Amino acid sequence: MNKKISGFHQDEELHWVADLACGHSQHVRHNPPWQSRPWTQTEQGRAAMVGQILDCRKCDDEIVT
Repeated sequence: MNKKISGFHQDEELHWVADLACGHSQHVRHNPPWQSRPWTQTEQGRAAMVGQILDCRKCDDEIVT
């Protein structure tokens, strides 16, 4: 289910995690070549993504169960 990014925080391993409007969160790792998200590496890049849409897998799972 598509949800807006409301902010970011770092987990205990210092990986970036997107906070979603639904209250869930999702890792947004930059781990080339598997995941290319260079915008996670700067404050400006993350700020530009606030309000953008991510697919919330936890919301999808709640609908199925």
